[in-house]
Amino acid sequence: MQILINFLLAIYVLVALLMLLVILMQRPKSEGLGAAFGGGVTENIFGAQTTNVLVKFTGWLTGIFFALTFTLSVLYAHKTSRDTGLRRELLKQQTAAQPSASPAAAKPSGSAAPDSGAGVAPAGSATPVASPAASASVSPKPKPQ
Repeated sequence: MQILINFLLAIYVLVALLMLLVILMQRPKSEGLGAAFGGGVTENIFGAQTTNVLVKFTGWLTGIFFALTFTLSVLYAHKTSRDTGLRRELLKQQTAAQPSASPAAAKPSGSAAPDSGAGVAPAGSATPVASPAASASVSPKPKPQ
């Protein structure tokens, strides 16, 4: 892909230089920079319809310039979106942060009695679940003899 980018970049610079030359060759209404090339010299060399040809050629070069700009921007974005060092570092931090977000790790470490989840009814259950600590503290009823 780097070869394609370099090739398109060379064409891009060539088109930019051609646009510069063609725009400077055009004869402006106020005889500004166009007079630097001798004013009517381009009409004498290329003919009377030079202005129309140069305008059309400038339009084509402008279209090619913008198409190359868009293509190069897409190629550069695709090239830099690959596995970069920053992306790898962010993924490493994200995977390291996921285990610490588990419920067991989210408990405060200073609690005196660990919460075993006893007494919590499962989802969809109508009867509460008795905790093992509560059933151990209640003395069993003696059996009738």
